[in-house]
Amino acid sequence: MTELENDNGGVRLAKRVAAQLGCSRAEAERYVAGGWVSVDGAAAEDPAARVMPEQQVALLPGATAEEPLPVTILLHKPADVGTTAALAALGADTLSGNGRFLKRHLHKLALATPLETAASGLVVFTQDWRVQRKLVEDGARIEHEYVLEVEDEYIGENALAGMNAAGTPAAPVKVSRQSETRLRIAGKGIRAGRIELMCKQAGLSFKSLRRLRVGRLALSGLQAGQWRYLQEFERF
Repeated sequence: MTELENDNGGVRLAKRVAAQLGCSRAEAERYVAGGWVSVDGAAAEDPAARVMPEQQVALLPGATAEEPLPVTILLHKPADVGTTAALAALGADTLSGNGRFLKRHLHKLALATPLETAASGLVVFTQDWRVQRKLVEDGARIEHEYVLEVEDEYIGENALAGMNAAGTPAAPVKVSRQSETRLRIAGKGIRAGRIELMCKQAGLSFKSLRRLRVGRLALSGLQAGQWRYLQEFERF
């Protein structure tokens, strides 16, 4: 039995990588965890995975042994889908734009911008404590923008005035008419359920709600169910 074999003929992937590269076990584990190692041509992310001697293990171009950074995910949540179900559906097939998808990016994600199940639009999940603090602890200072659709045939001036009056000095809202049945709403400190309550108080029949923007970041071209990574240069 060789140094790289155990009783069943396999070896931990990180041990194999360390032996091939002549690096430390810790470095090898970071290569694997960062998605930089392939086994028989397929990317592998688990340093403890077992590989057989005949399997081909290789380092991918651009590989680095740096610890992967925490990620923040911007998702266009579909209507009538809870955030837990929407998170479970994330994967490489629904990723939009640039970014290397790693399974570890879906671990320990915190929901930073809750949204009603019935509503659609931008939802932010993060592994980064700095983003979590910005959007949760300091969330009252971040403006959110929505589009509200109502069942009513026409939104009258009194209803529009009632919607604008629903804000407070500490958390003002700006409501403008986009069409006869659609309103744009922008405000800070808007909690889940508040806009539907504003509708009821203004005598309007709530139909649908979509969040377009959180701070400086908008849905842009994300289709329902698609997601992307927050880029290093972007700020909320």
